[in-house]
Amino acid sequence: MRLPHRRNFLRLAVGAAGLPILPWIAEAQNFPARNITIIVPFVPGGSTDAAARRVGEHMASTLGQNVLIENIGGGGGMLGTGRVARAAPDGYTLLLHQLALATNVTLFPRAPFNVENDLAGVGLVNYSPMMIVGRKSLAANSTAELMVWMKQAGQRARFAHAGPGSAAHLCAALFAASVGAQVEMIPYRGGTPAISDIVAGHVDLYCGPPAAAAEYVIAGTVKGYGIASKDRLARLPNVPSLVQLGFPALEMRFWQGMYAPAGTPKPILEKLNAALRLALADPAVIKSFAQTDFNVFAVEEQTMAAADRLLRSEIARWGEIIRTNNIEATPQ
Repeated sequence: MRLPHRRNFLRLAVGAAGLPILPWIAEAQNFPARNITIIVPFVPGGSTDAAARRVGEHMASTLGQNVLIENIGGGGGMLGTGRVARAAPDGYTLLLHQLALATNVTLFPRAPFNVENDLAGVGLVNYSPMMIVGRKSLAANSTAELMVWMKQAGQRARFAHAGPGSAAHLCAALFAASVGAQVEMIPYRGGTPAISDIVAGHVDLYCGPPAAAAEYVIAGTVKGYGIASKDRLARLPNVPSLVQLGFPALEMRFWQGMYAPAGTPKPILEKLNAALRLALADPAVIKSFAQTDFNVFAVEEQTMAAADRLLRSEIARWGEIIRTNNIEATPQ
């Protein structure tokens, strides 16, 4: 190919410099110019709603614009997720979701959007390990004794969970498979009634974030059998780490992260990520999460790429577990 004469090349360069700036570059430079909305795909009051409000308030002060929280519950989080997946990729509509963002890919295969293709990571927010608890009247007083009890001939432990396909359901399936025991899954409409029946002694076991059951363990009204993590919890030092007990597959984090519509310009994503990271570095934010046993992700895990990687890996991991256990969920 013949190269342009140097004089002509310079003339072209000068002409190009005079062209108007590309619209998305101008938009990124001026971002944000109006209110930002974080969609929480659940009703108000849960841990995801609380996380969105906590980081949203801090991000608003950093970005100089209001950050509004909109709760769009329904369909196990699918309705709110769909709203963001179809939103304009301009950084003004964001999603704060949790583990269900990954598990729903397999639970709802006919969704009108593709999570991996239609969302882009802004950053990971926080996580909490899952915890196995049991009714006070169970004869087992340790994790080892619990596993022996669960594997007795004819024994089918009644494992409560927060609904088909919920994190509690998946944790129960993972625990039963790791122990090698047959269990009876008892569904509830959420974690609160499930925990209530554990306290009342109507069911045997439950697996969920410590925020739901830690106070009962401390009070002695339920038994704590294991933390699905590499480490113990500081406020529950007597509840062992399941990983330390020799069950590495039982590490399970209930995580939360922020996502934007795919195609959002990288400079806008970078501004949002920077504002999110400032929020996660604030001691007040860290303390508020710690009060419900949530930890801020390590700095190296707060990147946009890390949010995308975790989503992909969790889709693969839980997809296999859901299919193996024939777990099905129907949108509410």
